[in-house]
Amino acid sequence: MLMGGLIVSSVLLSGCWDRTEVNDLAILTAGGLDLTEDRKLELSVKQYVVSPSSSEQSGSLSSDTGGGSGKSVVRSSCGVSMADAESHLQQVLSRKVFWGQDEVFVFGQRLAKEGLAEPMEFLTRHPIPRERANVFVSQSPASEILELDPPIERSVSQALRKMAENETGLNITIKELAEMMAGRSRSAVIPWVEIKPGDGKQAAFAYIIGSAVLKNGKMIGRMNDAETRGIMWLRNEVKKATVTVSPGKGKGLVSLQLLKSRTELIPHIQGRQWSLTVRIETRDDIIENTSDLDLSVPDHISELERELEDDIKRRIQMALKRAQKEMKADIFNFADAFYRKYPREWNRNKDRWDDLYSHLEVNVQAKVKVVRPGMTNKSIFKPEQR
Repeated sequence: MLMGGLIVSSVLLSGCWDRTEVNDLAILTAGGLDLTEDRKLELSVKQYVVSPSSSEQSGSLSSDTGGGSGKSVVRSSCGVSMADAESHLQQVLSRKVFWGQDEVFVFGQRLAKEGLAEPMEFLTRHPIPRERANVFVSQSPASEILELDPPIERSVSQALRKMAENETGLNITIKELAEMMAGRSRSAVIPWVEIKPGDGKQAAFAYIIGSAVLKNGKMIGRMNDAETRGIMWLRNEVKKATVTVSPGKGKGLVSLQLLKSRTELIPHIQGRQWSLTVRIETRDDIIENTSDLDLSVPDHISELERELEDDIKRRIQMALKRAQKEMKADIFNFADAFYRKYPREWNRNKDRWDDLYSHLEVNVQAKVKVVRPGMTNKSIFKPEQR
């Protein structure tokens, strides 16, 4: 009986016959895709090469391979599709391609204008690439972004990911991009990346500046930093912000830091007229006052609140003008707001949403509350404050 049980167990238990050692993997920490002159896809990857001592000491890898020692190299291959390019990449690598540690994916500008539907098909269907990896569109070829070595972080992937997570700009993942591209408006927005050239004292590095706008999977334009901030206000994605305003009744500047904010989209349909109200509420602290205003005076605080409200509205109007009137791309999720409140009307009119959206009346209401004027009222450095 015992012998029979042992024999059956030996058949059913698989053991570790299919194990893959860390030093057998080509660990990819970043990926990039460009369109070549002959219209092929060039896949570039940042490969982390684990040193033998590292693989012996640790059986697993932390995020961005922060738990071990090794070096990173960039490899590239071309193909008619992303899957084809990956298969060609595997042919020149002695280790098995592993996407599990990929933190960012960069699309070159030329490919973004041609269309991202095909590469996104691979990234969302393949079981290994991480859906929470951050995505970017770069002004330069994506391969040049991957070649950079940031001065502080371990790799360019970690640097870009942390800049996105700081939420001073857009923070978009593969999953979120796929949802936008397949959503009701078929429009999307992605952070825009450029390279700051080196100057001899400092090496070149990548940084986020503005955003790229997509419609039907293709890039149709760019937004600068101020316009992108307007996009973030409308999408309820502003988590951190420092705004400097110039009070109308005083000389100098006052800087305020955002504590919390909330954006609400309220759609309206009256007959054939479609409109939308945007309500924004923020709570802020004053962190610097170089003006001649005495912040212990309530009227001065009220004036600063109005100045910040006007600044928020101005940025939103800048974003609306570009996206609604020029690009006709609903990157603000207005379509979803109408669908949730008026599902029947939406289904009857969804085929003409582009026309409705471009003529949509948007009323922006901002309410700012300054919670604290800072550690001091009158500045000890400005005795002439009034």
